[in-house]
Amino acid sequence: MPSFSPSSSPSSSAVRSGGRHRKAKAPNPALRRAAVIAVVAPVAGTILAGPSAFAADKNTAENTAKAGATELDAAEQKIADNLNTRSQDTRLGSTLSGVVIDAKSDKLVWGHDASTALMAASNTKLATSTAALTVLGPNHRITTKVVYGDGTLTLVGGGDRTLTTDDLDALAKTAVAGLKNAGLTSVKVRIDDSLFPEPTLANGWNTGYYPDSVAPVRALVVDSHNVEDTSLDAGGVFAGLLAERGVTVDGGVTRGVVGKGDVPVATHTSDKLSTVVKQMLKVSDNDIAESLLRLTAIGAGRSATFEDGTAVVRDVLTRYGISLDNFEMYDGSGLSRATRIPAQTMADIVDLAADPRHSQTLKYIIDGLPVSGEAGATLGPEFGRFDTADSKCAVGQVKAKTGTLTGAVALSGLTKAQDGSWKVFSFIENDSTAGPSDIKDALDGLAATVNGCWA
Repeated sequence: MPSFSPSSSPSSSAVRSGGRHRKAKAPNPALRRAAVIAVVAPVAGTILAGPSAFAADKNTAENTAKAGATELDAAEQKIADNLNTRSQDTRLGSTLSGVVIDAKSDKLVWGHDASTALMAASNTKLATSTAALTVLGPNHRITTKVVYGDGTLTLVGGGDRTLTTDDLDALAKTAVAGLKNAGLTSVKVRIDDSLFPEPTLANGWNTGYYPDSVAPVRALVVDSHNVEDTSLDAGGVFAGLLAERGVTVDGGVTRGVVGKGDVPVATHTSDKLSTVVKQMLKVSDNDIAESLLRLTAIGAGRSATFEDGTAVVRDVLTRYGISLDNFEMYDGSGLSRATRIPAQTMADIVDLAADPRHSQTLKYIIDGLPVSGEAGATLGPEFGRFDTADSKCAVGQVKAKTGTLTGAVALSGLTKAQDGSWKVFSFIENDSTAGPSDIKDALDGLAATVNGCWA
């Protein structure tokens, strides 16, 4: 059974040429470019493809339309007929928003209440990733630094949710070398996490979510420790590493803000944002998503808050031409129970990420989607995914983002159907009384239906 490889990746030029979200009349290119630059100046050029690429896509879309792109072929009609039946599965309850579109022509293959906004759970991370990659750029790296002044070493958080003890140890090693060269054997330790202001908890988060599912959002954390104050925790680890290297730490770790006279002594940079996004999507890391939302707000020139972060996401999606009808977003991870997103919007985001015109920026979203049956990701066997008689035929055939909250299960992604064409799909279920595992099995079956292996 084939798997997703670089040569068969849905982000290749063979996938598609047009986009439903771009069917509206295009504005004057100069005005459109100005609008994009105003919001996403760092990598604005990646949103608008070169004229030749746009013309090629436009011509292909027109030719497809002339050939009757709205008509379903036999394989697509079978998908639609089967989904009409299987979407009535009692495990899915009565509240389902779903849609399937052909990735190349953007014709609607099947839809069921596709514009109805529901709790999308972690599918929300697709919107967060789109904005982060667009505003910050795939090569962006997050910096954590140590500065010295007035007898104090300050660990300055940059919002890197992937920071490890080894990274802090490297910072400590450099800082200790500088202290010893200066003849200093003792120091105070302070943390500065002022990059991310309060509130640290989002609208719609249940108290049971933190610190286990998500920690209060701060700009400093080590080893993904989900504790109430991740910044002071990281400062304590840093202080311990200094002590191990022979430097006496005076007093406890305090919180403060770097002074104007403080001088840099050590710096650590994260992996590229493209790598961080892929990691976040594979395992559905809530904490990384929340840090990326705030860093995206900063990159767009706004404050690092939930409100401004989600506002930037909406701005970016709008400038890509994605409809935000019935779209409500309150955090970056999708944990907020106030968030409401239609399946159509989720499918359009996947469709956008698979568009070769945006591959330089957004292909990492497709690369990061879990693959059905892939161990170590949220569609893996350890999560009981794609392991039923109906869906196991689709192992290795589906790439999709999962989403799970109490009362909400979602699956949005793409698969190569039996007619050889990539199909983008989104299924969002709310309020079913069935068990979560049963609901997930039912959604996996819908994805296998789109693939066509469950005929």
